[in-house]
Amino acid sequence: MNTDTQIVRHEPRDPEYELIIEPGRAELYYWRDLWRYRELFQVLAWRDISVRYKQTIIGAAWAIIRPFLTMVVFTIVFGSLAKLPSEGAAPYALMVFAGMLPWSFFATAVADASNSLIGNANLISKVYFPRLIVPVAAVMVAFVDFLIGFAILIALMVWYQFVPGWQIFLLPLFAAIAFAASLGIGVWITALNVKYRDFRYVIPFIVQLGLYVSPVGFSSTIIPDGWRFLYSLNPMVGVIDGFRWALLGGESKLYLPGILLSVGVTAFFLWLGIRQFRKMEKGFADLI
Repeated sequence: MNTDTQIVRHEPRDPEYELIIEPGRAELYYWRDLWRYRELFQVLAWRDISVRYKQTIIGAAWAIIRPFLTMVVFTIVFGSLAKLPSEGAAPYALMVFAGMLPWSFFATAVADASNSLIGNANLISKVYFPRLIVPVAAVMVAFVDFLIGFAILIALMVWYQFVPGWQIFLLPLFAAIAFAASLGIGVWITALNVKYRDFRYVIPFIVQLGLYVSPVGFSSTIIPDGWRFLYSLNPMVGVIDGFRWALLGGESKLYLPGILLSVGVTAFFLWLGIRQFRKMEKGFADLI
């Protein structure tokens, strides 16, 4: 079932309405339709936020508890037992949480976006709208969790009496890079998951593996200099390093070549994800 044919109502001077069916119009005005369907985007995002914490005892506090407990475990294992160094004089727990925050956003966004189309199968198979709205709404829900988790980061900085420097004003830039990385990879995997349902089993494994190969529980400065640039092929390396630099100021060193490489990889995945999504979008209604 190809649902790309869109029905358009034109209102001439007389009170009658003329109904015109324009095949191909959906393709021609696709990006403009993203804005026209913004109310649907808001409905989907708000519905997902409500469902996530519906009938839970502590509600949105889960967005704080999960990264906080992970931070505690990583601080004990890597900081106390393995004796890995922090970045400058910053407390190890603060360094870990500064890395955990963007990683939790990325992992949640990719996991939620990958199943978003399948979860909205009834809607997709019946009416036309730009399908890109669905995974983007899922990423926005993860971003709400990110904002909630940011509250505990502020509390930690107050607890440790740690005052950030001027770099804090560049934090939105690295948040935007994290959003782009989540959206690009999430949209790509979303399209693949519709056609190849095996990805529903692969995605949790990839996300779990990524937690340990990304510098979340440790500083990327422990990576040998000869390998650090190659290590930055992981787009989250540059994002996490950027977050720590923006939050910890002079206590964290910014590896600029790695940041630029991570930005380049993020841009590539964003282009690839949207390209593959648009290429496969016409067949979603049939596959789902």
